[in-house]
Amino acid sequence: MKERAADGGQHDFETLMQAISVHRDIHAYEIVFRHFAPRVRSYMAKLAADSQSAEELMQETMIAVWNKADRYDRSKGSLSTWIFTIARNLRIDAVRKEKRPEFDPDDPVFVPDAEPSADTVLVAQQSADQLKTALAELPQEQAKLLEMSFFEDATHSVIAQQLNIPLGTVKSRMRLAFAKLRLALGKGDDA
Repeated sequence: MKERAADGGQHDFETLMQAISVHRDIHAYEIVFRHFAPRVRSYMAKLAADSQSAEELMQETMIAVWNKADRYDRSKGSLSTWIFTIARNLRIDAVRKEKRPEFDPDDPVFVPDAEPSADTVLVAQQSADQLKTALAELPQEQAKLLEMSFFEDATHSVIAQQLNIPLGTVKSRMRLAFAKLRLALGKGDDA
């Protein structure tokens, strides 16, 4: 199908694309470029925030037309539809890239935590050892309740149901266990 091109002549753009695809015909590409580049630039200017972006996207589009000429299939649509689809997709990619923040290696999320000091590690280890000893000295039914509550993350109601004991019994055994732990760890009742 012949169309009036930007240079004023009549051109069959389908045939020109065939020449670009098969023979890498630079003259045919120049005609396609002169015809479609201003239209693509105008389209991008409506979508882009600035004329520089519109110009860059037009250039990328027309480079893609040259590089992908062999992928153009006239049975799937007109040349202009194919070119503007490439342009639209490049614009979408550009918007996605703009919205993606740059990687900042100094972002606190990516900075590893400082190694704890030796005295902090020693105090934590001693506290853990004291807690293990205190837990081992608890009656079995109280230790089981604490294990289910804190290590299995079970609620008091779930514990009562699983152990087949009243909810009040679970709560009172938990209070007794905490009181014994505070006493064993030297925290008293003021904690």
